[in-house]
Order: sequence, then C-alpha cells, then structure tokens
Amino acid sequence: MWPTTVAELIEAQRALAVANPEPWRPGPLTVGGCFVCFPRGHTGIGAAGDPAWAAAVLLADGRRVGRYVVRATARGPYQAGLLALREGPLLEAAVRGLPRLPDVLLVNATGRDHPRRAGLAIHLGAELGVPTVGVTHRPLLATGEWPEPRAGAASPLFLEGELVGYWLRPRAAKRPIVVHPGWRVDPETALDVVRRCCARWRTPEPLRLARRAARTARARSG
Repeated sequence: MWPTTVAELIEAQRALAVANPEPWRPGPLTVGGCFVCFPRGHTGIGAAGDPAWAAAVLLADGRRVGRYVVRATARGPYQAGLLALREGPLLEAAVRGLPRLPDVLLVNATGRDHPRRAGLAIHLGAELGVPTVGVTHRPLLATGEWPEPRAGAASPLFLEGELVGYWLRPRAAKRPIVVHPGWRVDPETALDVVRRCCARWRTPEPLRLARRAARTARARSG
C-alpha cells in the first residue's frame, strides 16, 4: 500500500534506503517505461484531485508488445522529495495494466539522488517487485561535471561522497540526461540499460513512448 501522508512516506523512504535486495543482472530484456502527465496550463504545485493520465509501455527486442493508459486523479500536490504521494499509485496502476511486468522498468524519477536516498524510482520498483532505473533531465541534489560531447559519454554524479547516478549524453553535442539506479539496480547496470534504449532519441525509447501515450490520452480527453 502506498503511503498517504508525508510522515508515512518519509518512514517508508527511510526503510527503502537501507533495504538490501538481491542485485539484478540483465539478460535478454523486456523493458518497460512509465510516465504520468497532468492538465496543460496549470501552474504551481497542484493539488489532490488533479486529473492525471498515466501510461506504461512494454518493449521486447525494440518492438512495442504492450501499452496501457489509465486516467485517474492525483492524491496530493507536488512536493520535492515526496513525489510518490502524487504519482506513485498512478504509475503502479499503469504498469500493472501491461500484459506482463517488464524485466526492468524506466521511471521519470530519481533513485538514490534524494534527501533520504529513496526516490520514486526505488519506491515504485519495490511496490511492483521489478528492477527499476530512473531517468530525469537534471539531478535533484547530486553534483558532477557533464560528460564529453560524444554520444554515449557518461560522468558520475555524487551526493555526499556517494555515487548515486550518472550524466549520460545519448546523442553527440546534445544536453545529457541523468541515469539513476533504482530498485535492485546498481549505477553501472542502470547506465548500460539506458544506453541500450537510446538508439535514436535523447529520451530512452520506452520512456519516450510512455510519455507520448500519456500526452495523447490527455489531448483526446480534452
């Protein structure tokens, strides 16, 4: 069950931060991606009850083999470090609607780069029982120099001396993205998974398709 209050979520995050699940090692992959969006034109941090569209996709050998979109409502406003209150149940519902759970799931959220070392990418993986990797446009708290301008270049991100992720430049001379190790995934494995999924676009393909599905559903509902 997802926490419903800030105090409950902080307690859950602290427990996840010290959890020690068996590390996951990739083989042949089915890769999922999930994304949630909210109405256009809204400003501020939002509120409980905001309409939301959450989507998940499943890819095998680069081909989409599953997609699911759910329309629901947010359970809270946006608060830094507490994203699970607003988005966690929505993303779980979308992923569980797929024909099967993926071998690894890409999430638009952080992992160890978090005040309590347990961002939504970790929390969602623990709830689903699925290895996860977070992908964001920028770090939350971690710092590190950008990588070289060549495609595939990476450089480490640290938080209080701990390696919590990598900058990754999917395409030459384009702005890098941030790769976050999530549930059961170490930083190097996370980086490998995202590199595999960035053949054509800056955004990893499973996450790009999930984002497009969510935004398409939003547009059609309007």
